[in-house]
Amino acid sequence: MNASTVFPMIPVASKSLWFFAIIGLILVGALVLMIWLAWSMQHVRFTVSNEGLRLQGDLYGRLIPLKSLKLDEAVVTNLNTDKDHQPKWRTMGTGLPGYAAGWFKLHNGTKALLYVTDRTHVVRIPTTEGYTVMLSVAEPRALIDALKQQNAP
Repeated sequence: MNASTVFPMIPVASKSLWFFAIIGLILVGALVLMIWLAWSMQHVRFTVSNEGLRLQGDLYGRLIPLKSLKLDEAVVTNLNTDKDHQPKWRTMGTGLPGYAAGWFKLHNGTKALLYVTDRTHVVRIPTTEGYTVMLSVAEPRALIDALKQQNAP
């Protein structure tokens, strides 16, 4: 007589199930963050007004007052050839192939706030706040001219 007897395990305490709920929430949060980041990368814009230069798009957006921008030192640069101003370390930002946004340390040791997609069309504007703003725009010279026009007395 070979009768089988089954002995079920004692059910898991509900405390253990909270672990899966927490991990699930973290994963959903990460997915939402990635979707938002992908959307914001496509909707970054820079607005020049009498208030200053507004960077809009992701977590690093801000308004930089005109008085904080050193417009006499603003230049158009190509980061493929301008080795001193190439990003070296990302300190707090997004660094993906073809997209750099946030705070970076440059090869020359200075701090910079980047919104760079095309390394060949970059506006570089030092600030009085101890960092440089570097932005990819289709018409970099026009951005500098618009800022200077707003800053004119």
